Amino acid sequence: MIVSWNWLKQYVPLRMSVEELTRRLTMAGLNHEETFEVDGDLAIDLEVTSNRPDCLGHIGVAREVAALWDLELTLPAARPPEEGPPVEELTSVELACPELCPLYTARVIQGVKVGESPAWLRRRLKTAGISSVNNVVDATNYVMLECGQPLHAFDLDRLEGQRIVVRRPHQGETLLAINHRTYELEPWMCAIADARRVVGLGGVMGGAETEVSPQTTNLLIEAARFDPVTIRNTARRLNLHSPSSYRFERGPDPRGVDWASRRCCELILEVAGGTLARGVIAVGEEPPPQPKITLRLSQLPRVLGIEVPQQTVVRILRALGMEPKLQNGTVQVVAPSWRRDLEREIDLVEEVARLHGYDKIPEDASVPLAPVRTSPQEQVIQRVQQVLVAAGFHEALTPSVVDESHWRWWHPWTSEDPLCTQTPVLGRARLLRQTLVPSLLDCYATNEKLGNEQAELFEVARVYLPQPGSLPQEPLLLALVSQRDYASVLGVLQGLVHCVTGQQELTVRPAGQVVLSSRSAQLWLGQELLGYLGQVTPEAAKALDVRRVPVVAELRLEVLLQQARLVPRYTPVPDTPAMRYDVNYVVPSRTTWAQIKQVVQQAAGELLERLQYRETYLNQQLAQQGRKKVLFSLWFRAPGRTLTHDEANRLKAQIDQAAFRELQAQLG
Repeated sequence: MIVSWNWLKQYVPLRMSVEELTRRLTMAGLNHEETFEVDGDLAIDLEVTSNRPDCLGHIGVAREVAALWDLELTLPAARPPEEGPPVEELTSVELACPELCPLYTARVIQGVKVGESPAWLRRRLKTAGISSVNNVVDATNYVMLECGQPLHAFDLDRLEGQRIVVRRPHQGETLLAINHRTYELEPWMCAIADARRVVGLGGVMGGAETEVSPQTTNLLIEAARFDPVTIRNTARRLNLHSPSSYRFERGPDPRGVDWASRRCCELILEVAGGTLARGVIAVGEEPPPQPKITLRLSQLPRVLGIEVPQQTVVRILRALGMEPKLQNGTVQVVAPSWRRDLEREIDLVEEVARLHGYDKIPEDASVPLAPVRTSPQEQVIQRVQQVLVAAGFHEALTPSVVDESHWRWWHPWTSEDPLCTQTPVLGRARLLRQTLVPSLLDCYATNEKLGNEQAELFEVARVYLPQPGSLPQEPLLLALVSQRDYASVLGVLQGLVHCVTGQQELTVRPAGQVVLSSRSAQLWLGQELLGYLGQVTPEAAKALDVRRVPVVAELRLEVLLQQARLVPRYTPVPDTPAMRYDVNYVVPSRTTWAQIKQVVQQAAGELLERLQYRETYLNQQLAQQGRKKVLFSLWFRAPGRTLTHDEANRLKAQIDQAAFRELQAQLG
């Protein structure tokens, strides 16, 4: 926001230097970018954060100056003389989409003379970085820069039926904007139309067919409220940004619409002449009243670490446009309509702090601190990150949008089509992802092309799963991509599960997926599907242009969270020896390790302490027989006593018999 020094003096006496002004405004939250001279005036460039749209006008900045220096604020009365016929006799307004435009007002001025603006008006606009067009358009821009409320002037005689209809565009409708470019409109946008065609995009830009020209004599002055989200989406979709859309996206004063309309008419009468019709057409609803906020004075020293005198607190809040009421150590206020960022007690604490002066808070101020209690979900995520980093993985952060080719690779969590943004976020990427794996594979491929041969990556993030008839689900997933082999990654995941849940073990079941090879699996934790693990198919690897085919996995963190044991439990170190057996079974080729594991655990009972897979061996002779060798190790231990060889041998024999009976296994 570029502020004119001479213009600012119209509302508040500037008895300080420009250096002192910019320093204190910076300390109060309006960061000073630069100051430069324009035709004898000083232009002060201030950075206005998105939560302070009230400072996108000179009056808003003047309010800040008045509050900081305890100065009197003077505002224009905005009472233009109404000497024409009733406005209802000259025009009408129909509001067909109140959800996009909660309030639309129209005033009519007849008999204006469009021409060059007076020198003082041109100078002020030039200082603020706005080019002069003509006296009518300049007046609307002046008021926008004065109070932050955008306005628009139509040539009333060029409006078909001399009326305004606020509606959604029809299919295929276009707008020739005042920048003389044609835009294709979409049904979700807010169109300003006459009886026949669209003549403007609400809150973004007017149309060339009804713009003010030297031949214009009668004006319709628009002042309205528009839905900020719709304005932002429209400007981005059409790549059509303007000073008006910039302000409407952030939300100007909802109760300042009529004042801005009257002020604009007052200025047009002054610089272009004419007669203002009596009354105003206002269609829609006024905003609801602002809620009351209570500030406990005891919160100031608790939060800020210093005492602020009660009279100082009252003065600051009153200077900001509130009427503070003291009662039993509290101050009750109603935030002014132009301060949409004031909703809670802590907001008032911040206002007192920034206007009293952050520099008045000493560095050694004592502020009580309380430890932050992390949620179970945060603790699980931290544990996941620690385990994977310790295992040699690096955390990645990838965009939440993908293009259609990535979406078609793999989406195991839903069969619904993905959600789509109105405009692409990155290149052609406009689909909200339903899995993390494609994004991580992109990252993996980039690392490989740059010569990083150790691209072991993981990501924890949300995906977006559409639900017909309701809001989409946003589950939190963990995905990883690795150059290690299938068994190694499975071991990492088993270690991760053990670290989070204590004693739970993964159950591996066969699963065929679109992008995963035949060596893929479903991972179950108890009765819950935890996720998927597998090697990427050669076709997908070729599409990614990677040389080494990676192994990928994706897990649902909500399942880990449900079974997490976040409080460590002490387990005494065994004081008796374990008995180990190395086992070599020859089993049918279709037999999975999960099946062998289940049979062994059931046959061994409670004395089986540990079961570890070693390897699978296959040669031509075994392949012809439709069999394979599976090697694994067993550990038996009896708590509190020494296990005898006879007991261990009996357990081993039980396992062999069960494996023969249920798996057709033979000792190799």
